[in-house]
Amino acid sequence: MSKLLRLGYFFFALGGVGLLLFGILDSSFLFLPLGNDLLVVALTASNPHHMLYYAAMATAGSTIGVALAHVVSSRTGKKAIESNGKSRKVAFVERKVKQYGGLAIAVAALAPPGFPFTAFIVASAALQFPLPKMLAIIASCRLVRYLLVGYLALVYGRRIIEMAKSPAVETFLVVLIIVSVAGSIFSIWGWVRKGRS
Repeated sequence: MSKLLRLGYFFFALGGVGLLLFGILDSSFLFLPLGNDLLVVALTASNPHHMLYYAAMATAGSTIGVALAHVVSSRTGKKAIESNGKSRKVAFVERKVKQYGGLAIAVAALAPPGFPFTAFIVASAALQFPLPKMLAIIASCRLVRYLLVGYLALVYGRRIIEMAKSPAVETFLVVLIIVSVAGSIFSIWGWVRKGRS
């Protein structure tokens, strides 16, 4: 468990660069619920004067991750959408993207962790949604989201730092990292399997 915590501290120690890398991983095909949001909060609480920088780096990482996901999804995602046996989740996302277009992508980018953000990127790519327009929507919405998260960290910074030192929070972070690693392995395995088929 200590090794998993060190991984989290590794990204924290990198500061803005850690946010950039974490954002790329989180917005492509890895499963990292609350990852970048927690990192923005932790870094901003520790260095309040760098809040705008942290929000910008998290946004940049997320946007780059979406661009990478788009490249892969434009091929594999099309197969999922055209499949006769597609899941309800794929059908739901496809319907919303067709119906609302950029607005659906904006809601997905602003939505809290747990929302199927990657699924909307995959569907949008498969439906040939213009990449420049998608990236502009993602960048603007994610910047709003991370600025809001950063602002909350500024207001409650001291309390956050005190809470972070408690054993309960450390246990929560360990569990979160384990879930993230397991989810990421499952996600990558699923995409590799789809690519082979």
